[in-house]
Amino acid sequence: MTTLPSVTWLPTGKPELSFPEGSAPAGLQVQVLEEGSGPVVEAGRTIVVHYLGQTWGGHVFDNSYDRGATIDFPIGIGAVIGGWDKGLVGQNVGSRVLLSIPPEHGYGSRGVPQAGIGGGDTLVFVVEIQGVE
Repeated sequence: MTTLPSVTWLPTGKPELSFPEGSAPAGLQVQVLEEGSGPVVEAGRTIVVHYLGQTWGGHVFDNSYDRGATIDFPIGIGAVIGGWDKGLVGQNVGSRVLLSIPPEHGYGSRGVPQAGIGGGDTLVFVVEIQGVE
């Protein structure tokens, strides 16, 4: 059985991933690292998050921590990759969530070459849900 990466929170507040040996797990994996006590994220709402995105066992391709600003976007309506829609709707504001997203719920066989995401890559995100609007 493949395990999910472990998350360490650096003194800066930024997460760091340590990957287990072996390949990525099949299917979308959602692990709540810390349960928030805020409102439930509902489809169609705009959520505000901090996040780190990394390919399975590979490089960090994006993170909001280094930019020093959260991002906001509509959730549950296809505005972002399917793994975010499926993994974040139903979570509580204040939660920290680890998502392991297979290609069929990410960028598929095309990937995002300019970001260093290959076709077929599994993506791993640590997402801190800061709010809903």
